Amino acid sequence: MRDAADRLGYLDEVLPLLFPSSGSGARPCVRSVLPHRLVPRRVVPRAWWHTALGRRLPVGSGPDTIETHLSDVLGRRVRVVVHVRPALRANRKPILEAYDESGLAGFVKIGDSPRARRLVRYESEVLRMLAGRPLKVVVPPDVLYHGVWRGLEVLMLSPLPVTSRRVPARLLASAVREIAAIRPYGEAEAGGAGDQAAWHGDFTPWNIAAGADGRLLVWDWERFAVGVPPGFDALHHFFHRALRRMPPPIAARSCLAQAGGLLEPFGADVALARRTAVHYLVALAERHRRDGHEPLGPPAVWLNPLVDHLEALL
Repeated sequence: MRDAADRLGYLDEVLPLLFPSSGSGARPCVRSVLPHRLVPRRVVPRAWWHTALGRRLPVGSGPDTIETHLSDVLGRRVRVVVHVRPALRANRKPILEAYDESGLAGFVKIGDSPRARRLVRYESEVLRMLAGRPLKVVVPPDVLYHGVWRGLEVLMLSPLPVTSRRVPARLLASAVREIAAIRPYGEAEAGGAGDQAAWHGDFTPWNIAAGADGRLLVWDWERFAVGVPPGFDALHHFFHRALRRMPPPIAARSCLAQAGGLLEPFGADVALARRTAVHYLVALAERHRRDGHEPLGPPAVWLNPLVDHLEALL
């Protein structure tokens, strides 16, 4: 119930931004929360069969809504489905599915806070940079539109054709290696050696999928960065899989314990792999500190007991 209340509370903040009222007494548009208000996940245009799922959700029907804006910039009518996002996230932002008469046209990210606006702008820059790279393994989405509407950053991305969430280990390693070699500022592409590798920054199971052509579909590039040891993405992927099954302190210990095997494909011996794992975990905690949100709890609980006696590795 608390999660539902948090999501609906954030939804109450988001919908007036996306569907502002004209103030002229116009009749509001009607939407539905699906699957129902106790488990809010999506806000969709109202259909007759939604009556059994709960009450109507009125939204503004002014002449300038996110739907009219996207319709104008794309040159065709667009309707949107709003994802009901968890409220307590550092990088929370409205995410929309945009549909035209042919079906799903793209996904839309809305920067509705200073941090979210920066992340959306940065992801647009990263994706445009990647579009000019001859990537052989990784498939990022294309930028279909990026602009500012009513003070909000709006980024529309092409949908990627997901065929399977199961990613072979060899494909995973190849993708991590290819991302590590990216150099966004005009330098020659590198082999990922040294401490100047790139990483996706949020290489989690829910941000990747196998494509039909044997390549890896990868989205959510807003944390992309350069200047880390090779293998950070492999560690991030493992750590977040572990967090689904165990509490953060145990997941962190497991990440350190498995570092040798995880980073062997990138040429790291066991000692280097352990140093890289400690570096990664500290970098993740520092990101959470900068974001002002600690989803894993205080580092004093999940991180410090593991790394305090390993300071010599840093």
